[in-house]
Amino acid sequence: MELEEAVSILKNALAPLTETELCPLTQAHGRIAASDLYAPINVPPFAKSAMDGYAVRAADVAGASGETPVELKVTGQLFAGDWQENAPVEGAVRVMTGSPIPEGFDAVVMQEDTDYGEKKVLIYSPVRAGQNYCALGEDIKKDSLVLKAGTKIGRAHIGLLASLGIAEIEVRRKVKVAIITTGCELLEAGKALAPGKIYSSIAPMLSSAVLLAGQTVIENHIVSDDEKAISSAIKNAANTADIIITTGGVSVGKKDLLPAVLDSLTAKKLFSHVKIQPGTPTLVSLLNKRLILSLSGNPYAALANFDIYFYHAIAVLTGCPELAPQTKDAVLKSPYEKINKMRRLVRARYQDGYVSLPSQNHASSVISNLTECNCYLDAPATRRLSLNDKVRIIMIPE
Repeated sequence: MELEEAVSILKNALAPLTETELCPLTQAHGRIAASDLYAPINVPPFAKSAMDGYAVRAADVAGASGETPVELKVTGQLFAGDWQENAPVEGAVRVMTGSPIPEGFDAVVMQEDTDYGEKKVLIYSPVRAGQNYCALGEDIKKDSLVLKAGTKIGRAHIGLLASLGIAEIEVRRKVKVAIITTGCELLEAGKALAPGKIYSSIAPMLSSAVLLAGQTVIENHIVSDDEKAISSAIKNAANTADIIITTGGVSVGKKDLLPAVLDSLTAKKLFSHVKIQPGTPTLVSLLNKRLILSLSGNPYAALANFDIYFYHAIAVLTGCPELAPQTKDAVLKSPYEKINKMRRLVRARYQDGYVSLPSQNHASSVISNLTECNCYLDAPATRRLSLNDKVRIIMIPE
């Protein structure tokens, strides 16, 4: 099975989460809007000045110049935050940046084009109607669509919503993720390293990636290579998690127990052994509508397949296509001479339209060179890639 077919099967097996929650606007960055949102007011909610100067009727100063200035009576003064009802529509009103413009005035003369008069003012330059004038609703019209359902909320969205007086927003609830790392050899960081043991690097990497994606980790623990222990961990996780991620135990060794465990739980297998390296044994299944991503125990293989499948899954579950892996075309800056029998995801670095390979060590167990990488080179099977070849890359979310 090709990767594209596997991704299609995965996406078709899932449906958006229906649960929503109200989120304070100040905590909404990275959350997914649950519904379309329309402006409850105009922005600005009144006509306001874009400059310090004088509100006028453009027709009154049409002939103004340095040689023949127009003199107007100053009938009032307004600062930002002031308001004046039923102001006389005559002469000029002294205004400051952001102050309301009284009804009937249609332009603002910059103070630099005047003599700064207080009771009477000389105008040295004409203005057109609407000049230096922010109209009612100029930025946002009342009842206009300002946020679509499925939008990932960023700082600009938060500023926009705040300008509308919105203090909280309905968002999709976060996807709940359980991470189960299998292996009798694994220890959590911080514990004393014993003979024959290694520290688990996969779970912290995946946990940080889940949080970076704006979702939540509800479980994260190591389980020994024991069928009953693994089965119990998966069953417990399936009670609350939307996605269960397991690492290790998916190949064909004596301790590779995941396929048998999933069979005993009557999980529905979606696919495995996709034609891509590393992580070909990756197994994807459903248990009571919970997605299970069973990844390799090799750190790089686990991370690469997580990046391919997890982000497609949360894009569906949250209704936010933006969360899916992003692909780009690039020009190869350093050759990849190896001819693989199978399509391969090669750790790489993208910058300014070019992609390079920071390291020639592509072993699935090596993660030290990942710190220099921000993408995967999608290297096709049975083909050598040469300098300046046009290639396809998959960006690593950051």
